[in-house]
Amino acid sequence: MKKLKVGILGANGYVGYELVRLLYAHPKVQITYLGSRAYENKAYNEVYPAFAQKLDLKCEDKSLEQIAPSLDLVFTATPQGFAASVINEKLLNECKFIDLSADFRLKSKAIYEKWYHLEHKAEKLLKEAVYGLCEIHREEIKKAHLIANPGCYTTCSILALYPLVKEKIIDLSSIIIDAKSGVSGAGRGEKLENLFCEVNENFKAYALSNHRHTPEIEQELSLAAKENLTLQFSPHLVPMQRGILTTIYANLSQKIDAKKLKELYKDFYKNEKFVRIQNTLPEVRFVKNTNFIDINALIDERTKRVIIVAAIDNLLKGAAGQAVQNMNLIFGFEEDLGLEMIANL
Repeated sequence: MKKLKVGILGANGYVGYELVRLLYAHPKVQITYLGSRAYENKAYNEVYPAFAQKLDLKCEDKSLEQIAPSLDLVFTATPQGFAASVINEKLLNECKFIDLSADFRLKSKAIYEKWYHLEHKAEKLLKEAVYGLCEIHREEIKKAHLIANPGCYTTCSILALYPLVKEKIIDLSSIIIDAKSGVSGAGRGEKLENLFCEVNENFKAYALSNHRHTPEIEQELSLAAKENLTLQFSPHLVPMQRGILTTIYANLSQKIDAKKLKELYKDFYKNEKFVRIQNTLPEVRFVKNTNFIDINALIDERTKRVIIVAAIDNLLKGAAGQAVQNMNLIFGFEEDLGLEMIANL
């Protein structure tokens, strides 16, 4: 079978590297374009020596108009605002796009501009873009030309809460999401707060009440609930390279025991290859370098609250792995093709 020709914009970032790593080993993909302004004309195996004797393709900085006609799919692992400024209907007729920024995740231009402080330059495409959370929007994804790949915190939070919200098991006004992420979630750019001496032996909260993933979580869970909801999202930075651990609290709105709660999750996700409902509390190390999300839900009988714990690798299920999962759906491949990894402890 003819291999899929793909291009990656932003190939030099952490997410871009993970995309290259996954797609290089994918049996039905040929990487034919690597976009990077910072490393233009430099061989990729010089940027990342892990690809020595494997991938000597040079990084380039061409326009989408130049590269789209020769590609089947473009991944845009680029800063917020870029994809919306360059993707248009003409390009979508030439190839398909999976955008890993936030440019097409929110359906409201006004909400995007409020939270990202950027003008959205492709409002007409917001309706066309499909939110690429495979376990929730699988059938829409299969027919899509433009995928908005979900954020990392959002993937972990939405999948952990979705069955409870959909079935109205919890009080929707009581949701508190306490999330912790590794430093790679902030990207590869040079930032003082991400230097080794700033994060090592440290643990801090940040962006309380105004983290950009908040409206994304609320949007998708509101769709599940069929009513608007508002929740509390509190992110933290921990001194590890990768991974997200999320602990979620909500008041029960109806009586349910621990056994039925576990059965609800197992039944809801029974056909999902990347969702594992665990009997032990999830840990980041057991999902590291995989496309899995591990979830466990418990009931505190004393407080009448449900406690959900979930873990993902922010660079894989929270970004590049999920993007490949979306690609597999769009082009009719097995959903786990190229993603059959087990955590390396």
